[in-house]
Amino acid sequence: MVTILDGGMGSELNRRGDSPGTELWSAQALLDAPEAVSAVHDEFIEAGAEIIITNTYSTIPSYLGKSGLAERYLELAGLAGKLARESADDAQTTQRKIQVAGALPPLDESYRADLVPEDDVARPIYRALANTLAPFVDLFVCETMSCAREAVNAAEAAVAEGGGKPVWVSWTLDERPGHGLRSGESIFDAVAKLEHLPIDAFLFNCTSPETITQGLNELAMLTDKPRGAYPNRMHVPPGWTLDNDISVEVRPDLGVDEFVAFAQTWIADGASIVGGCCGLGPEFIRALTASLQTA
Repeated sequence: MVTILDGGMGSELNRRGDSPGTELWSAQALLDAPEAVSAVHDEFIEAGAEIIITNTYSTIPSYLGKSGLAERYLELAGLAGKLARESADDAQTTQRKIQVAGALPPLDESYRADLVPEDDVARPIYRALANTLAPFVDLFVCETMSCAREAVNAAEAAVAEGGGKPVWVSWTLDERPGHGLRSGESIFDAVAKLEHLPIDAFLFNCTSPETITQGLNELAMLTDKPRGAYPNRMHVPPGWTLDNDISVEVRPDLGVDEFVAFAQTWIADGASIVGGCCGLGPEFIRALTASLQTA
């Protein structure tokens, strides 16, 4: 059985003009238009998503601090959890259960293992985020983890504060297939560093589907736990940060049909959790859902 995730919240808000390219990224909509966050959740659910991810990717002190709002990170994380829970509950029927995954993201910049905070800084923030999200979520996903240490800190917090709810870990990969995580660590080492924790699923996200294909092949040899992926549709040059001058480009060669073809390959090879990340909106999830219904 395949579980369908939602797609990219931040990029979808940006496309709709509800979170227009500020340094707060998707957190801007929580401040200005929380109803827009709910609308995106609702559309992903309508498209077939069985799990929606909280809009907490940028409700972190480092991003919010750029606008002097660092002290509001738990307030906004709680709001994001509440909005996701409401959308899930409103869509629930006796035939269909919608779950909410609480996102524990990088605490500085995406893809930048060199900027991952020290453990004594990261651990209390992750624990506070997990504790705040716990009343609203069915599971946690430590997503876009660029190095093993980052994943360990996030996952330990989710286990400690999550009340026994499942914990998933999702890494982002070096875009050269076979080169491991963005940090240069191997997938083998990344999995091994989590052996002391009860991780329920391993995934890759915010990475090109070509690279994810190789990563899933490696992961299949390392664990019998559920595996999955939610790729992005972006070309992200080295050194990019949210607010520097390096531009990110949408890949014109990765449309709905191409995404579905990759997803079908992963599922045929044993992946059981599939969705989308940056640049993959509801139309991608709708097509994925349709392809599974007709398979």
